[in-house]
Order: sequence, then structure tokens, then C-alpha cells
Amino acid sequence: MKLFRRNAMRLAHASLPPQKKDDPIHVRIVDVHKSYGDQHVLKGVSLDIHRGKTNLIIGPSGSGKTVLMRQLIRLEKPDSGKLLVNGIDFAKLEGLELAAMRRTFGMVFQMSALFDSMTVFDNVAFPLREHTTLSRKEVRDRVMARLSALGVAGAAHKLPAELSGGMQKRVAVARAMVLESEILIYDEPTTGLDPITTEMVDDLIIEAEEMFGVTSIVISHDMASVMRIANYLSFLHEGRIVASGTKEELLRSEHPATAEFVRASRITLE
Repeated sequence: MKLFRRNAMRLAHASLPPQKKDDPIHVRIVDVHKSYGDQHVLKGVSLDIHRGKTNLIIGPSGSGKTVLMRQLIRLEKPDSGKLLVNGIDFAKLEGLELAAMRRTFGMVFQMSALFDSMTVFDNVAFPLREHTTLSRKEVRDRVMARLSALGVAGAAHKLPAELSGGMQKRVAVARAMVLESEILIYDEPTTGLDPITTEMVDDLIIEAEEMFGVTSIVISHDMASVMRIANYLSFLHEGRIVASGTKEELLRSEHPATAEFVRASRITLE
């Protein structure tokens, strides 16, 4: 426990180079490559993530979306290329600087990934207890503020199994936001959900963006959901971004793989 607290204190005092927080592009991914043995998965990915907007990365299964996400939050290090977050190359950071920059990102996993044996309160408090030296009162105040803002304060002492799928997503967003992350990444947030819950999750993504001013990155292939929430779209195909822009621009793309994906989704401009 003492080692744990020392590490938290070191992280709390870790410093990063000056960051450019007035740039409308929050993240610039530049020519990122990633291979596993002979399998070249990312083949020079480049795209911009717009600050304070909902940015969708879409594409068929096997296109490299999950691998790209793992590079973006530095669970893995790219073989080459740049990950510029607020102007700092995240790909080059190591040690405490890397750990500090990771706190820029909050992650909302596909199935919420809440700890079954912990209450809602303890699930949301977990990152604060692991990564900060806040007092018990400070932890309680911040956790309850996030739960209240997202409309689930009344569930603080319940277990995740006692909540609906939509409420579990709200708790997952509260946990992702409790470290005051600037960027929220959603991994296939509507997979396996019924249409009503899917619409609730779509509304939640927009709500979190408006309420907290975060930049949202959504990994998805649910085109109906995509069309409801996206400000900007990037289409990943065979390890490369082959189309990028607004919803209207992507739906009008003449790139063969993008056009085929759009046709198969049966989504059209209204």
C-alpha cells in the first residue's frame, strides 16, 4: 500500500511539456504503423480528431479499429508514426510522462467492464484511489458529483448487476470522467444493445460531450448510431484511413470500399 501511495504521488507531480490546448485538432495521428510478426495491421494511418466534437472511426471487422485504439491510448507503442495529443508526441513518452498523458484519456469499454463485486460508488472511485492522493472526502465528493451529473447518484450503493444496460453505461462514463479526462474513447458502445438502449447510449455520448466539454472518439460499425451522433467520420479499411470528413462527405465518398460499406448499411442522406 505504501508503494502504491508513493507511485500515486509521483504521478500526481509528473510534469509534461507545454501543451497546445487552443488547437481545434485535439489529436493528430500521423502515418502510424503497427505489425505483429508478419501481419502488418496498421499501414500508415493518418487522421485528425477534432476538439470538443464526436469523432467516429468506422470500418468492417478486421480493418484494424481495435489495434488503432490500443495505439491511441498507448496500451501498445506504434512501430512508427506520431500520436500528437495537444501537440505532444504521445508515441515518444515513457515512464511518468506516459502515465500522466494517459490520464488525458478516459475509456468506456464495449460491455461497460464494471467490477461485479464492487458497488457503483466503488467502481467510479477506483481510478481516484489508484492514481491520486485525494482524501476520502475529496474522493467521495468527486464521485458523487459525477454520478449526480449523469443521473445515477441514486444507484451509488447498488451492484452493477442491479442496473439496466443504459445505467451501466452511465456509470462507465462517470468512471471514465472521474479523473477529469479531456478525451473519452468509446469501444463499440452499442454492440448487443436493443434499439431503445442504443438510442439512450447515443444520447449519453452527446450529453457527456456537452456537459463536460470532452472530445469523443467512438469506435463503431453501427451505422444507424453513427449517423445520429457523429460530427466527423473516418473510414478505416485494411489498415488505412481511406475516407474522412463530415457525415455528408463520407456518405458521398467515391472510394469503392467506403461506398460499398455505406450501401450495405442502407443509410442515406435525408
